[in-house]
Amino acid sequence: MRIVAKTDKGHIRDSNQDAYAVGEFSNEVVWAVVCDGMGGAVGGNIASALAVKVISDKINVSYRDQMRDTSIKNMLDSALNAANIEVFDMAEDKPDLRGMGTTVVCAVVKDNQAFIAHAGDSRAYVLKNNEIHQVTTDHSVVQDLLDKGKITSEQALHHPNKNIITRAVGVEKDIDIDFDQVDLDDDSTLLLCTDGLSNYVSNEEIIELTKDKKHYAFADRLVNRANENGGGDNITAVVISK
Repeated sequence: MRIVAKTDKGHIRDSNQDAYAVGEFSNEVVWAVVCDGMGGAVGGNIASALAVKVISDKINVSYRDQMRDTSIKNMLDSALNAANIEVFDMAEDKPDLRGMGTTVVCAVVKDNQAFIAHAGDSRAYVLKNNEIHQVTTDHSVVQDLLDKGKITSEQALHHPNKNIITRAVGVEKDIDIDFDQVDLDDDSTLLLCTDGLSNYVSNEEIIELTKDKKHYAFADRLVNRANENGGGDNITAVVISK
């Protein structure tokens, strides 16, 4: 399995509040976590970096070769909840960090299965045969409006409340984590990204930039395109290919 990743602060922001980590247990088992921090210039950086560290450490310590599907799901649940507690407690202890938090999307890919956990609007996509499927559902005000039929998909793309999320690591003492499990075959590619990518690069562009199977170039291409299209936010892409 191949993993490529890239992060960039974009053209507008002064700092990069995104963070990510990737790892490999074997040729058939890899993992990745992507976070997008919020809460001011200082808080966002700290929240995303801390969450990535806690989740990475938990996965590295807990993973076992013979883990069943339910055990992998429980491991991710434990890791994200541990990150939530760490970020929340730090914000409670330090008044200047109050309100900080971070999105998270995390995946363990084992053989032909991807186990995905997320909170917030960082996303997971599966690319295959020149098609793209969004695996995760955003925890956001706009997604809620979309689900209730109050706005159209086209209106959602340009909605003024597009960046308001309804769930994040570290904002409250407890957190609900959403899980997805998807099949991957040899033609599948898994993309984890922050909204700095998904808000600036269309699904059609993602397909176009990844259809030639030059996996090593995918993350660079996607981040570069987000910058070419405005780069109005921090941008992170992690791409896992069979």
